[in-house]
Amino acid sequence: MASGIRGLMKDTAVYGLSTILVRLLNWLMTIVYVRALPGTADFGNMTNLYAWTALAMIVLTYGMETGFFRFINKAERPNEVYSTTLWSLGATSTFFLCAGLLFLRPLSGSMGYADHPEYVGLLLAIVAMDAFMAIPLAYLRYANRPWRFMFVRLTFILLTIVLTIFFLFLCPRIYALHPEWIDSFYRPNYELGYVFVINFICNLVQMAMLFPHWRHAGHVFRPDVLRKMLAYSFPILLLGLAGSFNNQADKILFPMLFDDPAEGKAQLGIYGACYKLAIIMVMFTQAFRYAYDPFVFAKTKGGEEEGKESYATAMKYFIIFVCFIYLGVMAYMDILKHFVGPAYYGGLKVVPFVMLGQLMFGIYFNLSLWYKVTDRTIWGAVFSLIGCVTTVLIIVFGARTYGFMACAWASVISNGLIMLLSYFMGRYYFPVPYRLGNALFYAALTALLVGGTYCVAYLFPQYTALRLGVNTLFVLLFVIIAFRKDLSGIAVPILNRIRKR
Repeated sequence: MASGIRGLMKDTAVYGLSTILVRLLNWLMTIVYVRALPGTADFGNMTNLYAWTALAMIVLTYGMETGFFRFINKAERPNEVYSTTLWSLGATSTFFLCAGLLFLRPLSGSMGYADHPEYVGLLLAIVAMDAFMAIPLAYLRYANRPWRFMFVRLTFILLTIVLTIFFLFLCPRIYALHPEWIDSFYRPNYELGYVFVINFICNLVQMAMLFPHWRHAGHVFRPDVLRKMLAYSFPILLLGLAGSFNNQADKILFPMLFDDPAEGKAQLGIYGACYKLAIIMVMFTQAFRYAYDPFVFAKTKGGEEEGKESYATAMKYFIIFVCFIYLGVMAYMDILKHFVGPAYYGGLKVVPFVMLGQLMFGIYFNLSLWYKVTDRTIWGAVFSLIGCVTTVLIIVFGARTYGFMACAWASVISNGLIMLLSYFMGRYYFPVPYRLGNALFYAALTALLVGGTYCVAYLFPQYTALRLGVNTLFVLLFVIIAFRKDLSGIAVPILNRIRKR
């Protein structure tokens, strides 16, 4: 079991490095966008469109990523599962793109982008490619090739950085001095459009890099395998759609609740930029999820009791690290707020709530293994639907009065609700010996230390350096307690091996 947990942590670290770099890019790009885009409304438009993209991505993958891990781990001929999944997603992604382009103008108008249908067209192509590439990337995880996975994602990151610098910084300066040099391909005052153009180009390059991994999958298409996968994955589609809408509803619904759409987009831009400050929590949970799905289904081969103990241990370490991340972000908010700039400071109060919501969603994801390994995925759809309805009701009835704070509160309440429901239902169908007392200890410790950061901010509002120094002591105190209580057992062997080398 210990070796399995170390393997999970190693894969989480490798996947995490690539995921952190991708998310860090988004974070750093926030600095670029809030300065390159003309105003908060443009950032709101970008936030709104990418929220729609996240929903479309769930529909286009229709739960097949999780189904892929479930079936390839128990198949006698794994390549048949891989090939069948590729054919299925390739066909549906192509149909989606063609249908979307055919009805591009009415679709753009209904989304509020009639003046720029090309934005929606580019996003249709981006999401179609993303959906198809989800399976080759999943195959790299199944084949235990995290370094190749990281290389592909790292290339995507570096290319995005280069093109962003070129289109959003160099081209405007070149055009101002020598427009004839670049007027054949550069369009001034088209900053938001270039955000989507860059994403499209980078997706093309990423697809080309993954080509060898899906070209060798074979050409076998097994309708019987696909039917079984769809039966398993359809509830996950409902789960994912409701879950994604639960996370994106604020960015989709918020502008619709204002009498003045421009004001709604401007407020969404402030909320969306500050939402990005919570990205560290999302980074770790996403990295953990990349490693956790293969880990869960692989552990089903080793016996139920061994698997349950491994799941409980994985949850223990997950909670420790997300609590550490939460405390770290709150401790250094005086530094992090400069990533968005003064125009967006009004939204900083959403950060602790958004992070808490994401922390709860990460725990919910870990708890969700019970309905995956017992093939009761319909429960995931039920939980997500409950969370989705809760989110929508809070935003619809609260946004006009409380603004974007209603969106932040909705994240905490809805994710907390489905986390608790999944925990209690899991105890009945697939009881795992989670260390509940240990989890409550770290929750209380984190709450106490975060409360300490607020007290320091209240007592010394003018002394930033002093606040940062005291907050650093809070972070170190957490590390010392966690190391002595739970982490020394895994950290010491790792350090000993490093010394021997």
